[in-house]
Amino acid sequence: MVEDDHALALTIAELLTSEGFEVETQHDGDAGYHAAITGSHDVIILDIMLPKRNGFKVCQDVRDMGVDTPLLMLTAKDGDLDEIEGLEAGADDFLRKPFERAKFLAHINALIRRYDRHSRSQFSVGELHINAAHRSAELNGVELSLTPREFSLLEFLMSRPGETMAKSDILHAVWGDDFDGDPNIIEVYIGYLRRKIDQPGQESLIQTVRGIGYNVRTP
Repeated sequence: MVEDDHALALTIAELLTSEGFEVETQHDGDAGYHAAITGSHDVIILDIMLPKRNGFKVCQDVRDMGVDTPLLMLTAKDGDLDEIEGLEAGADDFLRKPFERAKFLAHINALIRRYDRHSRSQFSVGELHINAAHRSAELNGVELSLTPREFSLLEFLMSRPGETMAKSDILHAVWGDDFDGDPNIIEVYIGYLRRKIDQPGQESLIQTVRGIGYNVRTP
């Protein structure tokens, strides 16, 4: 939270803490910007009227750095132009002060739910990106041609980067409980994927863990 009104910042922090959140508070735009780009947060709460760097500039600079954390912008000012400018700077939501506690918490929780759905549908490892909602994958900006089964296998592995998945778990998730064929089908499809996603001269993205299964190598 970036809010220069110390009393209001304390009130909001206490409210969020009572709801189970951990709150990091900054009181000027520069400090808020650096906290946003160096930390890991579920939501950024950002006031507009801040010393050193106003909220619009903080928001724009944070987005320019590639931070896509949900951002709720607060303001005591009237007028739709502030809301328009905030949204165009990259804010996800906008709330005018003073606000009711229940309304504030509803905005925060809605942002988290929206971001969680977005995050669960997109996975990236290095230059390989997949969108589960669209069932699409691209490598170095080029869309890959994957069969439905290849995509399901890649999605399952990429949703758990660095975690070794047993062959039985892969069969259950990708082929289903009713599959009664040769379990070595996994090795066949791993081979198909490697030919499509591995880069010449580089270690394979999908690692074999002998006697256990497979994992996606993280950078």
